[in-house]
Amino acid sequence: MKNRILIVLICLTFSCAKKAPLINSIEKTEFVPYPNNIASYESALEINSILLITSNGELEIANIIKKEWEELTKSDIKIIKRSTNRGNLSIEVDKKFKLENDEAYLLDINKKSISIKSNSSVGVYRGWQTLKQLIELRKNKEHPNFIPTGKILDYPEYKFRSTMLDVSRHFFNVDQLKRFIDFVSDYKINYLHLGLTNDQGWRIEIKSRPKLTLVGGKTQVGGGKGGYYSQEDYKDIVEYAKNKFITIIPEINIPGHTNAALSSYAKLNCDGKLKKAYTGTNVGFSTLCNNSYTFEFIDDVVKEVSAITPGEYFHIGGDESHVTKPADYLEFISKTSKIVNKYGKKVIGWDDIGVADITPNTVLQLWNITQKDKVVTNIEDLKHQDKGLKNIRVGMKKGGGVLISPASKMYLDIKYDSLTKLGLNWPGYINLKTAYDWKIAEEFPQIPKNKIIGIEAPLWSETISTSEDIDYLTFPRLPAYSEIGWTNPIKRKWNDFVIRIASHRFLWEERKINYYPSPLVDWQKNNLKPKNE
Repeated sequence: MKNRILIVLICLTFSCAKKAPLINSIEKTEFVPYPNNIASYESALEINSILLITSNGELEIANIIKKEWEELTKSDIKIIKRSTNRGNLSIEVDKKFKLENDEAYLLDINKKSISIKSNSSVGVYRGWQTLKQLIELRKNKEHPNFIPTGKILDYPEYKFRSTMLDVSRHFFNVDQLKRFIDFVSDYKINYLHLGLTNDQGWRIEIKSRPKLTLVGGKTQVGGGKGGYYSQEDYKDIVEYAKNKFITIIPEINIPGHTNAALSSYAKLNCDGKLKKAYTGTNVGFSTLCNNSYTFEFIDDVVKEVSAITPGEYFHIGGDESHVTKPADYLEFISKTSKIVNKYGKKVIGWDDIGVADITPNTVLQLWNITQKDKVVTNIEDLKHQDKGLKNIRVGMKKGGGVLISPASKMYLDIKYDSLTKLGLNWPGYINLKTAYDWKIAEEFPQIPKNKIIGIEAPLWSETISTSEDIDYLTFPRLPAYSEIGWTNPIKRKWNDFVIRIASHRFLWEERKINYYPSPLVDWQKNNLKPKNE
């Protein structure tokens, strides 16, 4: 039996009968990410207010759309049982639809009605996000109450489209995380990777190990007060993200990047002594001791975090364990992976873990890459040039999938240029064109496409401590990455993207997003003021 959701758009004043004005075709809408298949009907539909109708108990997606529509339009709507009255906007969920995957949708807008069809609720939501962006982008145009008509058949290039926020070096509270989730969701991001532990701070409550947050959670880079999420806080974040169809991935870094843990429990150190709290930005100096207590500790942590994480992935870190003995490192990764699998999760780790005994469902996150045209000035830069790919090649032979996150292309914490006030530059600079204008297949021909699960743009927090800082390094680059993850590379053109992204400043300014005004973009383009209608 079909599960159907109907959302009805009712014109309150018969204004639908008005002759629609001439506006740009839907193909010229500044969508980001841009849909994969789009065709215009060369007409327009007026949007006024809606009445939600649902049936067969499909209330969850209806309530989500209701909330977001009310926030968008500042008008109240209500949910009622499906009636015989057919409204202007219909949404249908049916597993029998022959669409590309669960996130695929068919959005059809004509002069009288709107239809969104998918074989899942998440597909409906992706269609709604496209419709939502269409409505928002009309706000700064002539005739803002009208949207162009056409048909969009759309689906993602990659099933995994993620960003990562490091909350360990600097702590960001629950409200700041929710704000970040709101903004990245607009661009069809579907995973949020949280870096919960590092040398500078432990950010997730472990009830069997309370000192991790009572001691390890009180520090951060620069000596600030730090902070942590209670398990109730974490569950709140997970649920909030779920309502945006975003899955949380926790990272507990093993065995390096662990000074916050080493300063909390002496038995994690081979000398049995507590380490001093660390508030600097160096890496590679810490390691867990390879003993039975440590693996009991890891088991407890993984067990508790997994129990409150409904998603399928658990990130174990594994990078930059420079002082861990090679044999110990291999044992740490192997045993920790088995612990993660024991609690029903799939392992993700930085590409370093490719050398270890990993299980076939392990995901290797490629990061250890510098720009090909970067002038190598020291031995450390030379080490980074292809270390990541070597790790990936070894790991793939063991069955591992690959998550694309090259530091020289996708790290959000890297400066745009030499004048950027925040960020680092160890792999080079990443301006907007560098972020957008590349293709995975061309950049990494050694990695078969069927091995790539998707992409992730990480944001490390050595140099950032406020939401405004997050905004500055994230926008406009994250929308560029969203298009790499969603849109077929054949359809992506830099000259087209740079025009479309200019219109998104209106969305960001309305949300008070502190975006970086890239000099590569004409931010005044399409700077129209809406007329009163």
